[in-house]
Amino acid sequence: MEDEGRSAAPLLEGMYVEGCPGCAVDRRKAANPGIPYGSFIYVWVVTLCTALPISSLFPFLYFMIRDLNVAKRTEDIGFYAGFVGASFMFGRCLTSTAWGIVADRIGRKPVVMFGIFSVVVFNTLFGLSVSYWMAIATRFLLGALNGLLGPIKAYAIEVCRPEHEALALSLVSTAWGIGLIIGPALGGYLALPAENFPNVFSPDSFFGRFPYFLPCLCTSVFAAAVLLSCIWMPETLHKHKVSENENQSIEALEAHLIDPKEKVEESGSLDTKKSLFKNWPLMSSIIVYCIFSFHDMAYTEVFSLWAESDKKYGGLSLSSEDVGQVLAVTGASLLVYQLFLYPRINKVLGPINSSRIAAILCIPILFAYPYMTYLSEPGLSIILNIASVIKNNLSVTIITGTFILQNNAVPQDQRGAANGLSMTGMSFFKAVAPAGAGIVFSWAQKRQHGFFFPGDQMVFFLLNAIELLGLILTFKPFLAVQEQYNRN
Repeated sequence: MEDEGRSAAPLLEGMYVEGCPGCAVDRRKAANPGIPYGSFIYVWVVTLCTALPISSLFPFLYFMIRDLNVAKRTEDIGFYAGFVGASFMFGRCLTSTAWGIVADRIGRKPVVMFGIFSVVVFNTLFGLSVSYWMAIATRFLLGALNGLLGPIKAYAIEVCRPEHEALALSLVSTAWGIGLIIGPALGGYLALPAENFPNVFSPDSFFGRFPYFLPCLCTSVFAAAVLLSCIWMPETLHKHKVSENENQSIEALEAHLIDPKEKVEESGSLDTKKSLFKNWPLMSSIIVYCIFSFHDMAYTEVFSLWAESDKKYGGLSLSSEDVGQVLAVTGASLLVYQLFLYPRINKVLGPINSSRIAAILCIPILFAYPYMTYLSEPGLSIILNIASVIKNNLSVTIITGTFILQNNAVPQDQRGAANGLSMTGMSFFKAVAPAGAGIVFSWAQKRQHGFFFPGDQMVFFLLNAIELLGLILTFKPFLAVQEQYNRN
């Protein structure tokens, strides 16, 4: 093995093209077997930047819809809130594949930087919304012009050696998961500042007149800082044409960099290269990813609405600040879990088995949520925090597993398009999820004395049904997996 490792370097050296940024990255990978911490920092902050605004509105969306005076009854707030939550993902659904193709043509870096710029502009405008339709329009444009998640997943794979791919994609899902938690935490703490911090913000101040601008401003300032730092982010796309023989040689040489037991069998990837839709290992993993993404987005919407709704409707009567505190604790747990626990779990169980176990464990946790309304403090806060921590860590385990399967199902020059296709499907499902969840939640609150799963019990029953469907699809014959994962 050592002889093979020594022979790989000079063979690779002859395949580099001077002036090609992708070759420069490959040269660094061949020369440095360690973890590329600098590149991983870019992966982390860029993913966090795109994840923060996605769900930061959920803790205050209930109150925002109330203040915009679009809902005639309290029970209808969830209905209108769902469409605001869906508009971001609907915009992303329409453009994700196109952004992936652009990233494969001109590079990952330009698409990433433009996506971050859109966060700075349209997230700020959303915080200044003075009407329901302005809120929907700014969220839609934010989603349509923010196409960087697919390219950054491809980038994460390309900046590291094969043995570090699980860690790279774990960082993506970690930053994504933490963004989906820290975003709502910021929204919960910083929304309505004139009410929550009357000694600092007066009702007549700018932040008093625009009570939902402060959390959006904080996210936009962070995005602006990330945008400036991306000026020094290295490009990974090869700027020269790679023939099929060269592609096969590169893949063969990459095999020398990893243990044979861990090598991903990629035979057949070139045969399916002409059409991503004929690549069933890719398509089946994307479908599973979309089902679980639908579930996660619906859960995120329902959690805040349920926690903040009145107890007479089956909720917990919590404030946006209380919800933000729960989500902040969950975000901290995700950081610890993904950096220190998940890589070991993945190494032992593999991405498929870990996803299956996580899905199974989610079901009884969700079943217990509606009964928390019978608890009182401090027991309610303790149980709610524990349930939220476990549920979100299990969800990130599933999403990371599907990331690994998707990115190893295609060669490098198709990863941008493949991840763009994945984002399109995911965005469609995540666009439907908030709208559907809002409608179902509003309907459930009107049937508190129903015979079959009354009130919010019906909402969590339907979430469990979706989780069960995703679990079933992780088994054969639906999910086509590579030989390495079959052995796991």
